[in-house]
Amino acid sequence: MNRDGLATRDAIAGTVIDLQQVTKTYHAASGPFAALRNVTLQVRRGQMVAVTGKSGSGKSTLLNIISGIDHASSGTVLIAGASPPNMAENQLALWRGKTIGVVFQFFQLLPTLTVLENVMLPMEFCNTFPDQEKARRALALLERVGIRDQAGKLPVTLSGGQQQRAAIARALANDPPIIVADEPTGNLDSQTARSIFQLFQGLAASGKTILIVTHETEFSAMFETTVTLEDGQIVGIENAVNASREEVEA
Repeated sequence: MNRDGLATRDAIAGTVIDLQQVTKTYHAASGPFAALRNVTLQVRRGQMVAVTGKSGSGKSTLLNIISGIDHASSGTVLIAGASPPNMAENQLALWRGKTIGVVFQFFQLLPTLTVLENVMLPMEFCNTFPDQEKARRALALLERVGIRDQAGKLPVTLSGGQQQRAAIARALANDPPIIVADEPTGNLDSQTARSIFQLFQGLAASGKTILIVTHETEFSAMFETTVTLEDGQIVGIENAVNASREEVEA
């Protein structure tokens, strides 16, 4: 980790997500509630991991801890060589923008910006690329996810699958080592969902670490590892012997 608390390239060469005995407790009027309890998990660079479990099992809380949106009540959290809980808020926002790409179930594209402008937004926030390169990079990412021809359109004019591809391109804007996605295909038909999972597979093959909360059991063979949560605890970690590596089509 460098002096700014950001991950170095050497730090992300092996294990990029390292959680040790992580507990997250919320305090409500009815009393304390443990959303995560003593969770220990390591994820390597280039792994594609599914996180499964019933509603309320702690899946979204786990993603929030990993992405620095929320902090653990106890335990150790190291993400790409950095410790998000130990960062100041302004430093944390910059770290998150450069380290974690987030893909949401409902896309969260800004409706008044074009698809191209949505993809450029993280680069503007983190100032990761010179101004003259931002549009060129955004177009290249839209090409990578197969929707360059939609760059000048507003999100509302795109199909659900196209909007999710745009959201993935936005998540890749700052070339983060880690992509997390919370039910990214929950509102898509099965054929479009398969194409999105294939896109994630291609990203994992290129070295990105992919962590996806999903209920899509029909695509389980695509994942190298499946982590199952129940009542805030990991109750199973299944490693696929021969995870399917379907070739991604643009």
